[in-house]
Formats: sequence, C-alpha cells, structure tokens
Amino acid sequence: MKVAFLGLGNMGHPMAQNILKAGHHLTVWNRSRDKAKDLVAAGAKFADTPAAAVRDAEVAFTMLSDDAAVEATVLGEHGLIAGLPRGAVHVSSSTISVALSQRLQAAHRDRGQEYLAAPVFGRPEAAAAAKLFVVVAGDAKDVERCQPLLSAIGQQTFVMGSEAPMANVVKLSGNFLIASVIECLGEAVALVRKYGIDPQQYVGMLTSTLFAAPVYKTYAGLIVNERFEPAGFKLKLGLKDVRLALAAGDGVSVPLPVASVIRDQALEGVANGLGDKDWSSLSLVAALNAGLKPR
Repeated sequence: MKVAFLGLGNMGHPMAQNILKAGHHLTVWNRSRDKAKDLVAAGAKFADTPAAAVRDAEVAFTMLSDDAAVEATVLGEHGLIAGLPRGAVHVSSSTISVALSQRLQAAHRDRGQEYLAAPVFGRPEAAAAAKLFVVVAGDAKDVERCQPLLSAIGQQTFVMGSEAPMANVVKLSGNFLIASVIECLGEAVALVRKYGIDPQQYVGMLTSTLFAAPVYKTYAGLIVNERFEPAGFKLKLGLKDVRLALAAGDGVSVPLPVASVIRDQALEGVANGLGDKDWSSLSLVAALNAGLKPR
C-alpha cells in the first residue's frame, strides 16, 4: 500500500518505522528532516511539504503534538488536504480536540477524501514494539481498508463508531483517566513518605495486589524512582490533553471536576519548570505541596 506519514516525533517515528517494516511503500514528512534519516536509509522517501508527501498516497497518517500543529499541517499552505487524492484516507492519530476532528471530517468530505480518527494508547516503547492500542472511528469501509496498517502499529484495534470524532472523545477520556491515576498515585506516595514508609515497598504491594493494572505499574515505577527524563510524554502535553477533555465536557454539558483539579496541578507543575519532563512528574507537585523534597 502507498502510505504517507507526517510527524516523526517520539510516537510517530516508531509508528512509521513499523509501517515500513510491514512492507508498505512509505513517504514521510517532518518539520525537522534529520528525524527521517534512518527511515530514508531503510527505503522511505522524504517529501518537502505535507502536500507533496501525500500526492500519491492511498492512506496518509498524521501524528503531531497538538491542534495547532495538525491544523497547520493539514489545512495550512501546502497542507495535506491540498495534496491528498480523492478517495484516499487521512488517518489522524494525534490527540486533538473534538472540535478540530469535526472540522477535519467536514473538510475532507467537501474534497471527496476519507477521514478516520485513530488515536493510540501507549508510550514510545509500546509504539516501537507495535504494541499500541488503536482506537478508531469513521466509515466502516475505510476502517477495513486501513486495518492492515493499524495492525502494523498496534496489538489491537477498537472500533468506536461511524463518526470520526467519537475516537477523539475516547482518547481524551482515556488520557484524563491516566492523568487521574498519576495525580492520585502522587498524592498517595507523598502521604506514605511523610509517615516514613518506604515508597518502593508501598507501590510494590499496591501493584501486585489491588492495583495490578499496567497503568499503575508503569507510573508507580516512574514516580517512586523519579524517572522523569527522558520524557515519554511531556507534562505540558498532558496539560493540553486535560484541557481538551474539559472542553469536550463543556461541549455536551458534562462537568469534569476531577479534571479541573488535575489541570490546576499540572499548570502549577508547568509554571515551576516541569513542562518538558514526563507527565509522571505531576507527582512532584503533590510531593512539594506536602513539604517533601525530590529524592
């Protein structure tokens, strides 16, 4: 299949690599050309603009950091939408607002192009291992058409509906839940530390009994070991996602009071220089507010 991949960051690069490994013809674009060197060496082509990258594509993926980057890459000058052939599919794997996903869906329909939202759950190491969980929504025939590519990047695909923005709602709600886990773990670890309890022993007990889910194991380990660099997912991007979840709630009159608390905690962390650290560093805000110093 002829595939274009736009955005080669911590998540996009390994996703593109796995598509190439699966035997597809790949053209890539990224604002920084250096990030494409190994992909080009492995057989991918590099394009100078998003429009040029997708000119001959059957399917074009975007994996970009935020709404502004997606809007510029897709709808801006020399953007994806200007070059994508009629009938080709844009698969948006970025974590974006419901409102932007709705705009993209409408814009592609106007041009006779297809659109799927397919955000993913998983950190960069899961992307490298093709172990992501893919949440997709859109026309069933387009989902079926793109399934070989979704299988190349992930271990399981979940179809959430026929309207693409449904997948974005699921992704934002999921990231809100992950942020909630990080915040609660941070507060709980701060509490036991203040009582002199060994945090390693504490999280070892929790994650082998009541809280044995992968999200608890992953983030408990990062928190107690204070492994916040290199960032798998930056706190400033986590703050962005919590804000998008709140906006999604506003759009349908659903209060998210816990998300409001996490937004304020994350904003405090960003204001105090944690923005480029892993979003598990949200736990440092709870520790510092408890009078604890980083270990």
